[in-house]
Amino acid sequence: MSSVSGKRAVGSGKQAPHAYAGGEDRRVLPRPLRRVVRFTVSLAIGRVHIPRHVGTFSTFAFLGAVALYGMSVGGHTETVAQAVTASAGFAIEDVRVSGNDQTSEIDILQLLGLDGTTSLVALDIEAARRKLSELPWVEYAEVRKVYPKTIEVMLKERQAFGIWQHGSELSLIERNGNIIGPLRDGKFATLPLFVGREAETKAAAFEQELAGWPELKSRVRAYVRVAGRRWDLHLDNGIVLKLPEQGVQKALAVLSRLDAEQGILERDIAAVDLRLDDRTTVQLSQGAMERRKEALEARTKALKKAGAQS
Repeated sequence: MSSVSGKRAVGSGKQAPHAYAGGEDRRVLPRPLRRVVRFTVSLAIGRVHIPRHVGTFSTFAFLGAVALYGMSVGGHTETVAQAVTASAGFAIEDVRVSGNDQTSEIDILQLLGLDGTTSLVALDIEAARRKLSELPWVEYAEVRKVYPKTIEVMLKERQAFGIWQHGSELSLIERNGNIIGPLRDGKFATLPLFVGREAETKAAAFEQELAGWPELKSRVRAYVRVAGRRWDLHLDNGIVLKLPEQGVQKALAVLSRLDAEQGILERDIAAVDLRLDDRTTVQLSQGAMERRKEALEARTKALKKAGAQS
């Protein structure tokens, strides 16, 4: 009986509490760390197979990542990309430009920074388009890559409508009055000249008013805006036509009738004042005034002489 009792004592559950208490002293790792530990142990004892050259590739990948990070921090990414792709056969060698009547190709190449080593792959099309749009004559620009070594530049240029004189400055303007740039040579000397404050914005509308008077319009050499309200026309023979603020068409009709009946625009006069509705005033030239004065003096002398003799 005693031996049976002893076996029961050994195998009974009375010893379980003592064994469980010993397990509480062990630390259990979190689940993610268990996997790391298992993989590390397997790697150490050779259970995990590592392909050949993995170490070499890993080293190069690490060095490449470090190099890319350094280029990014130092701002050299674009330069390196330019050099690598250009040496790989993508250097821009041909630039095709169209639509450039006033813009030189040299200005385009300099603005884009094309020096024979620029890479087509690394070229920023949008940035190039923005730069070209800043040129004085360019209204719109489009840039396109043609691999492997060509770019196409298509321009839409602004159209010069006239010359605007403001103070001592001469500028080329569009029909809407926008300034294109300063007048630098006589290439546009045949364009109409508009002078004065607000003349550039009012030019196109007034020039259209003269469309019904082509003969007179062909003789105008300068349109002068006076006090921002009305126009003076300076003709090719030096005569100044002073137009009213309102009723320009009526004033031009009066002028046309006077010229047809009396040839007023061919006379030795300085100006024709058409600003008043009920009268037209003619200002003689300096030479005509002197001749008129001499004629009046001679007439006065002749009258005096005739009176003395009578």
